[in-house]
Amino acid sequence: MSETETLRADDVAQYLEQHPEFFIEHSQLLTRIQVPHPRGTGAIPLSERQVLSLREQNRALENKLAELIQFGEENDDISQRVHRLAVDLMAGSPLSALIECCCRAVRDDFGVPHAAVRLWRGSGESEAFAETSEELRNFAAALPRPFCGPNDNFEAVAWFGEAAALVRSVAFIPLRDAGETIGLLAMGSEDPERFYADMGTLYLERIGELVSAALLREL
Repeated sequence: MSETETLRADDVAQYLEQHPEFFIEHSQLLTRIQVPHPRGTGAIPLSERQVLSLREQNRALENKLAELIQFGEENDDISQRVHRLAVDLMAGSPLSALIECCCRAVRDDFGVPHAAVRLWRGSGESEAFAETSEELRNFAAALPRPFCGPNDNFEAVAWFGEAAALVRSVAFIPLRDAGETIGLLAMGSEDPERFYADMGTLYLERIGELVSAALLREL
């Protein structure tokens, strides 16, 4: 198509946009004008093409609505699990019971097979007070939000015991007291896509806040 023809086409389009009454005055054109079928099966009247376009738009809106409903239901489900965890943590005591409650919720309610907690405030015979390296503590303290990603031979993965060699993705949630990092909640999965770098961490942050508050009560 030449530049002149393109300009004329633009002029026609502009004219029709500026004069919507054109097809009212020339309504017979709506049934006479033929346009290509969007599926490539010949030509159809302009009016039928408009109906097909509206149907496609409606279908796209229905799909988007279904997607939003699904996301809303999933968020409601996660919120209920976080609420159950909060209730259990409020009732839990002593420290060992709180840690077990947290790890059990991670496994049973959130479907993450491996979870462990380490604390570097306080002391006791609990495994939660086992020695951790300064490098790990600095790593946890520097996290602005929970870390999610592939297992890169992290020290904390060893906390999962014999299952450590099978873990492919991890989430590390810093446990804090007024900005001071006092420990780390580690989660691990054999699924390499369970935790990934760009995933949302809002619920993980809330879990971290709940667990921190519960543990501080006992510490």
